[in-house]
Amino acid sequence: GSSLEPEERSMEPPAVPEEEEEEEEEGAVPLSVAPGPVGCQLFGYVGIEAVLDQMKIKTMKTGFEFNIMVVGQSGLGKSTMVNTLFKSKVSRKSSQPGQEERIPKTVQLQSITHVIEEKGVKMKLTVTDTPGFGDQINNENCWDPIIKYINEQYEKYLREEILITRKRKIPDTRVHGCVYFVPPTGHWLRPLDLEFMRRLSKIVNVVPVIAKADTLTLEERAEFKQRVRTGPPGAPGLPHVPPRPRLKSCVLQIQEDLKTHAISVYPQEDFDQDPEDRALNDRIREKIPFAVVGADQEHQVNGKRVLGRKTKWGIIEVENPAHCEFPLLRDLLIRSHLQDLKDITHNVRYESYRVRRLNESNRPG
Repeated sequence: GSSLEPEERSMEPPAVPEEEEEEEEEGAVPLSVAPGPVGCQLFGYVGIEAVLDQMKIKTMKTGFEFNIMVVGQSGLGKSTMVNTLFKSKVSRKSSQPGQEERIPKTVQLQSITHVIEEKGVKMKLTVTDTPGFGDQINNENCWDPIIKYINEQYEKYLREEILITRKRKIPDTRVHGCVYFVPPTGHWLRPLDLEFMRRLSKIVNVVPVIAKADTLTLEERAEFKQRVRTGPPGAPGLPHVPPRPRLKSCVLQIQEDLKTHAISVYPQEDFDQDPEDRALNDRIREKIPFAVVGADQEHQVNGKRVLGRKTKWGIIEVENPAHCEFPLLRDLLIRSHLQDLKDITHNVRYESYRVRRLNESNRPG
């Protein structure tokens, strides 16, 4: 029969079989936190790849921004080089049709913005020129206006970013890349050049090039490249690096020399994401500084119209790798590393500036 007395229940947990206890002791993962499968095989078409098409369509509608700065003394062909890069007159802004506005020879920075379009893709290009840099007799602290300008663009972006109600798309005027023009003297780099690149490589992506490389022979170009990497003997404030054998690995030369002078030019080894990026960037670093020739006029060569410089001895084709290294510079700045330049500017350069400014604003007093 049934009993009206309540059943006696034990407060102790139920006994666990010995085998289960052994599994728990061995560190079995509870079912609630068990990891999921590494991959998942699809048994039909989902359409995930359409995300790339969506991104492409959105980019083509809104366009994107790219800001480049050119630095060097007068007469090195900075404006011509920019025109050659984008195959248009983007380095000068005409106040009237058919007339070009000449930039004065001062260290006052001039920024010119154009919207260029190719195959439906719009790009808002801003070119910042530094006319007169290094032209004065006393060039002490001549890099200050350039550093100030770069930091002002970071500050402008930061002020927009910290607003309570900010714009959906913040206008980006930050300098994504700085092309530094080295005079084609064939001799040692000036201390001014080394000091400039050392200071600016900390806040912006610096790409050094040897301007008007057609004035140098191939042997002079090779020797000058090695001198650019090793620096002048006994330069004030800079250690002397003895010349190295030519057979030594170019990559090791560049790495050691840039570390010696504390100069980190683009592309930096620290930012290589994977082995493929490292292999590509290693090939680029072997050619730095690029020996380039600029020309914004076309000439007839073997029945084809090519960009080049016409001389008494023939035509120097700027897009011919056998004549100069302009194609490498163009590929680096536009075709292969443009987005990487923007990403490093935002995630590394601007982030360092933002952290420093916010720390300064949070200091007591």
